[in-house]
Parts: sequence; structure tokens; C-alpha cells
Amino acid sequence: MQVGVVFPQTESGTDVGAIREFAQTIEAMGYRHILVYDHVMGATRERLGHLPWAPYDSESPFHEVFVFLSYVAAITQQLRLVTGVLVLPQRETALVAKQAAALDVLSGGRLDLGVGVGWNDVEYEALQANFHNRGLRQAEQVRVLRELWTQPVVEFEGRYHHLHGVGIRPLPVQQPIPVWFGGNSEASYQRAARLGDGFMPNVSGLSRLEALRPTLAAMREAVRASGRDPARFGLWPRLNLKDTAEVRAGTLAFWRSEGATHLSVNTLGMGVQGLEAHLRALEAARHEVGLA
Repeated sequence: MQVGVVFPQTESGTDVGAIREFAQTIEAMGYRHILVYDHVMGATRERLGHLPWAPYDSESPFHEVFVFLSYVAAITQQLRLVTGVLVLPQRETALVAKQAAALDVLSGGRLDLGVGVGWNDVEYEALQANFHNRGLRQAEQVRVLRELWTQPVVEFEGRYHHLHGVGIRPLPVQQPIPVWFGGNSEASYQRAARLGDGFMPNVSGLSRLEALRPTLAAMREAVRASGRDPARFGLWPRLNLKDTAEVRAGTLAFWRSEGATHLSVNTLGMGVQGLEAHLRALEAARHEVGLA
């Protein structure tokens, strides 16, 4: 299981020196990747009145994922660069293909593109994207991305995309860039099994994890039914350090039993201030996750 770190987007600040220290230090600690959450725009609580549970609003700071990961690529050597997850349907597909390919080239093939459909209809509206067909569009977007990443000239006629005699250069190092699906809905599980290189489950709590076992089994069966090897299908969950030691131990045991291929350690919500404090928490967690 490859263990990495969730970058604490909303608690990271804008001190470039601190961000550089964070990225280089987690790499030196032995963590294998840095995973970054994505939001382009935040909405006020008034606009989010129909979503009282919304975890982020206009006060929540987010670095733009491709710009941020390009900076991290330049200051690290081996750390894999992960979007977890990019809200794909609110972005223009060909531009995502170009940005991802450029990042993969400039990092020497270190990008993993996690994608999701998001939950914030206000953000979709602000970006002039259709919130209501986002799942269908995402499925087609992934097919278009792989075409653009692997073919010098693309011919694609779909429901939402019409590409004729076009391409992007340079093509990415990875052929193609790995695409992971994130989410917690039945539709996201199905899309992951049908189209993804793996799945990034957004589930926490031991009772919810146990309830997930049948879904994970069904996902593996769907991968097999699509003609692919379930052993090559990745599983990329998170471990929240804010949970109790008992819950963390149970979470690790659950994902190991399910054959998780990757794990991202999340320090958000612990009540610590500044990236230096997040680094101390990650140093303390190294033994727990098998890095020391």
C-alpha cells in the first residue's frame, strides 16, 4: 500500500516558503504522494442555504490544483501528484487534457488524475456548466481525455464532444495518465468500475466502512465483467488523523483487508495551526501507517 498525504488546502495559508517546506519534508519522510482537493469558487452561506451540510463556502481558501501541483513538481523529485478529486464536469475537457498532459510531462510522469462530479450547483452555475447532466458528461469526458492523451490526432463524435482532426502536443509521459473516480454514490461506483483505473472512496466511520464491503465486492465484479483484471484496479482511501486511535486502527485494518493499493493521510480538522503543525502530525503518524 503506497502511503501519501492530503495537502491541507483550507488550512495551508499562502506562505510559499511553508508550502515548499511541507512538500519537500513529506517526501523526505517517505510519503509517496501529495493529494489535493479541488474547488474553483466558493459560495456564500446564503447561496448554499439549500445545502446546510456543505463543508466549504466562500471563506474556504483553495489553491488551484494544476497550478499548485506544477509548483510541487518543480520542487520535488519523486512525489506523485494527485487530484483528489478534480470536479471534472465543471471544466472544459480539452483544456483539462492539455493541463494534465503538460503537468505529466514537466513532472516526468508523476500525475494521477482523480475526478469527481462535485456537489456544489452554485459553483457550476458560476463556471457556466450544467450541474444536472454532470455524471453523463463525466463518463464521456474520461473517454475524450484518454483519446487526447494517446492519439496525436483525434476523431471523436459523442453526445457532448465533437472533435475532428485535432490533438494536443506534447502528449503526456504516461500513456495514458491514470484516472481515478471519487465519490460515494452508486453511480460513481459504476463509473469507476466501467471506466476507471481505480476508485477513491469518500467514506469514514467504522460502521459505514463495514456497510461498504458489498459495494466494493460488486465493484470488483463489475470490473471483471468489463473484461479487466480486478487485481489491477486500484483502491485509494483516506485515513483521518482527527479520528480516535481506535477508529484509525479499525480503518487501517479494514482497508488492508480490502486490498487498498494507496492511502492518503489527512490532517485536516485536527485543530492544528500552520503547515509546520501539520508536518508534526504527519511525522507522528509515520509509524502508524508503516513508514517507520
